[in-house]
Amino acid sequence: MTSPLPAVGRRRLVLVGHGMVGQRFLEALFEQEGADTHWQVTVLAEEPRPAYDRVRLTSAFSGTTAEELSLCPPGFFAAHGIELRLGGAVTGVDRRERTVRTASGHRVRYDELVLATGSYPFVPPVPGHDAEGCHVYRTLEDVAAIRDRAAGARTGAVVGGGLLGLEAAGALRALGLVTHVVEFAPRLMAVQIDAGGGALLRRKVEALGVSVHTGVGAQGIETGPDGRVRAMTLSDGTRLAVDLVVFAAGVRPRDRLARECGLPVGERGGIVVDARCRTADPRIRAIGECALAADGHVYGLVAPGYAMAETAARELDGQEARFTGGDTSTKLKLLGVDVASFGDAHGRTDGALEVLYANSRAGVYKKLVVDADGALLGGILIGDTDSYASLRPLAGSGEPLTVPPEQLVLPAAPGRQAAGAAALPEEAVVCSCHHVSKAAIRSAVGEQGCDSVAAVKKCTKAGTGCGSCEKLLGEIVTEELGTADGAPARGLCEHFTHTRAELYEIVRVKGITTFARLVAEHGSGRGCAVCKPVVASVLAGLGDTPYILDGEQAALQDTNDHFLANIQRNGSYSVVPRIPGGEITPDGLITIGAIARDFGLYTKITGGQRIDMLGATVDQLPAIWRRLVDAGFESGHAYGKALRTVKSCVGQTWCRYGVQDSVALAIELELRYRGLRAPHKLKSAVSGCARECAEARGKDFGVIATAAGWSLYVGGNGGTSPRHADLLLEDVDRATLVRTIDRFLMFYIRTADRLERTAPWIERLEGGLDHLRAVIVDDTLGICAELDSLMSRHIQCYEDEWAATLADPERLRRFSSFVNAPGTPDPTVRFVPERSQIRPARPDEDGHVLPSLIDTALAGKASAP
Repeated sequence: MTSPLPAVGRRRLVLVGHGMVGQRFLEALFEQEGADTHWQVTVLAEEPRPAYDRVRLTSAFSGTTAEELSLCPPGFFAAHGIELRLGGAVTGVDRRERTVRTASGHRVRYDELVLATGSYPFVPPVPGHDAEGCHVYRTLEDVAAIRDRAAGARTGAVVGGGLLGLEAAGALRALGLVTHVVEFAPRLMAVQIDAGGGALLRRKVEALGVSVHTGVGAQGIETGPDGRVRAMTLSDGTRLAVDLVVFAAGVRPRDRLARECGLPVGERGGIVVDARCRTADPRIRAIGECALAADGHVYGLVAPGYAMAETAARELDGQEARFTGGDTSTKLKLLGVDVASFGDAHGRTDGALEVLYANSRAGVYKKLVVDADGALLGGILIGDTDSYASLRPLAGSGEPLTVPPEQLVLPAAPGRQAAGAAALPEEAVVCSCHHVSKAAIRSAVGEQGCDSVAAVKKCTKAGTGCGSCEKLLGEIVTEELGTADGAPARGLCEHFTHTRAELYEIVRVKGITTFARLVAEHGSGRGCAVCKPVVASVLAGLGDTPYILDGEQAALQDTNDHFLANIQRNGSYSVVPRIPGGEITPDGLITIGAIARDFGLYTKITGGQRIDMLGATVDQLPAIWRRLVDAGFESGHAYGKALRTVKSCVGQTWCRYGVQDSVALAIELELRYRGLRAPHKLKSAVSGCARECAEARGKDFGVIATAAGWSLYVGGNGGTSPRHADLLLEDVDRATLVRTIDRFLMFYIRTADRLERTAPWIERLEGGLDHLRAVIVDDTLGICAELDSLMSRHIQCYEDEWAATLADPERLRRFSSFVNAPGTPDPTVRFVPERSQIRPARPDEDGHVLPSLIDTALAGKASAP
C-alpha cells in the first residue's frame, strides 16, 4: 500500500530514523517561519519509542526511566502535524518512484527524504561473539538485556576502552560485577587523550577495582554446555572467566539503505554528502552518524550531528547553510573520573607547543596545546575539568590567551587569574551541541529579556545538550545581568530561579513537604544533583520529615546521606559514632574496639576527638549500627552537611589553668545541635581558658572560657582557605551564650547559599559581623523569636538516623551490595594488611574481599557476623 502525496501546497518530507539527531532536525525545521504550512512530515523509526538522550544512556542502569530520557517536548508532534511511526524499520528506497518501503510492506511517498539512520555497534568477528551472554550497548533495550543478564552473573568484560566502553564498564561495576576492560590500543581513550593522560586514567580506573588490559584484543569466547558465556581468551593468551561480555568497540555508519539504492558511500562507510548535507540525489539528505561529511569525517558525537541537522533544516527552508566540520570535544565522568578533551589535543598542528601539568598523587593531568603566538589549539584535562567550559571555546579561535598558559594548568592559588567568561571573545562558541555563541547568550539576556539561566536555555537551547557548558553559561548570564541592571542571576540551578535562601522561605511559609510539590509550584523539570540534596536538607530542617528519606524522596540524597556513612575510595564505608565533647567511658572504648575487631575495620582517632572505623561494606552497616546503638551510641553525622563535633579540652575539672567546665558545655552544645542540617558542615569547639587548647577560633562557632563567663567567636574555617573566627560576644553567661548560638546557626541556615560555609557567609553579609550582631543579639529585624522557635523545633524533632533505620525493615532493604543476593560481599571492595590493620588495595596488589581478609590477614580474629 502506498501513501498518497499531500494536497497541493504542502510537500511531503520523510525522516528515516528518530534518534537525537533526527529529533533535532525536526525542531530546527519547525523553527523556520511557515514550516507548518509548507511541510507534511512522516517519521519512520525503527526503535519502539521516540528519541531519547543516548548520551545519558548509562543512567538507565541506576533507575532513570525512558520518560526521563525522552527528548520530545509534550505535544510536539501534534502541534506540527507530524506523523510518527514507531517500531517499523525502513527496508528500501526507490529513488525513481520517490518512495520508501517499510518492513510491514507499506510504501511512503516523499518529495524530500532525510536519512538519520545513525550507526550500529561494531562487534569484532570473534568466535563465540553471538553466544548467550554477549551484548552490545547502544539502546535502552540493550540496557535492559544487560541488567537482566547481570542479575545472574559474577564477572563481566567490556571489549573496548573508549568512551562507550568505559561507560559500560562503570555500569557493570555498579551492577556488582567484577569487571574487566579489554582495549586493543595501547591505552584507554586513545582517540581523545595522549599517553600521559592514558596512564593516569588507567591508574584511576584500576584503583576502583576494574582490571584493564590494553594492547590486546578478544581472541575467542568460550561457552558452557548450556550455550552461555563462561570465559574469554585474549590475544596474549590470557583467559578471563566471565559470565557476561559487552562489545563497545566502536560503531559503524548505518548506510545500507544508501548502498542498496545506489547512492555513493565512503570506502570505510558513510553516506557521502556535500557541505549542504545533500547526497548524490538532490532529493535525499543524510545527517548524523550515517553521513560521511564533505571534510571526509564520519562524526560519532552529538554536537556535529546537531550541526548537520540544523544545516539540512535551513537548506530545506531555502536558506544557504553549510556544514564545515564538527566540534569533537568531549567532557565526561567515566567510572567516577572526570575526563575532557578538546581541539587539537594531540598537538598535530605545525609548530604546536605543549604546556603540561601532572600530579599522579592527586590524580590530575592537564595539557594545553598552543601555537607560537600563544593561541590555544586544544587540551586534555583529567581529574580536574573545571576549566573545560571556558577553555574549549578558546581553542581554535586564533586569539592569544590573555594569561600565560602555565597559569591555566597549575593548581589554583590566591591572585592567580583563571580563564572565564570575561576572557571569551564574542564569537566564541559556548554551547558546541547547539552552536550557541557568547554573543547570542548575551543577546538573549540584554535584548530578549531572559532573566535567568533557565530562560536563556529555553531561548537559545544552550546547555540543553551534553551539559558541559552549564557552568560557563551561568557565568555569562550572571555577568550580563549584572551589567544590564545590577541584579546578577542567583538561581540555585536550571530548575529553580530562586536561591537556596529563597527556597528555604518558600518551604517554610507554604509548609511544603515534598520535592515534587516544590519543583511543580516554584521550579521546572525534574531536578538535578545540585538542587535535590539542597531541597532534601531544607525539607528535613524545617519539617517533621526525617532526613533518611523513603521512596521517591530518597532519590534526593547523595550516596553518603542515602547510606548514612561516608563512602571511601575503594567503595567501602566509614562509620563514625558520636562521642560528644570527646568524652567516652572505658566500656564505650571497649565496645568500639570489639566492633572494629569483629568486622575487621581500620580504626583512627580523628581530629574532632572521636573514632573513625573504616572499611565496612554497605551490607555490614546495619549490623555495625545495631551493636553501637545497643551500647548507647548514635550517628556522628560524619556523612552529612550538619554539625560534626564540638571539640573540648578537659577544662577546669582537671586542668590547673582552666576557668570553666569546657567538657560539660561541649557535650551540651553537641547534643543540642546534633543532626542540624545546614548549607555546609559545621564544626565547633570549647576551650576552658585563654590557652585555647581546643582551637575554638578555627571553628564555625567557638567558645573560650573567661573568668567572667564565656566569649563566642564565629566564622572560623579550616580547609583550603583557613580563617580565624571573629569575636561576637565577650564575658556572657551560659544562657545568653547558648541562645546566641541558636540564633547564629538558624540565621546562617536560613540565609546562606548552597555549600557556603560560615566564613564566606559572614563576609558576604552586608555590614558583616556588625550586621550579624545587630540581627541575632539586638533583634533589629524582629526575627529572633522565630529563630528561637525554629531551633526549639529542631531539638524536639531530632531522632537518631541509625536507630530509626534499624527499626524500619523497608529502609533496611537498601543496605545490600547485591539486591538479588543479600549478604554477598562486594568483590570490588578489596583490602590488604598494613601495620596490623587494613587499607584499600592498590591496583597492582592482590587484595582480599571481606570477610575472607579477616581470616587471612588478621588471623585469629572473629569474622563479621
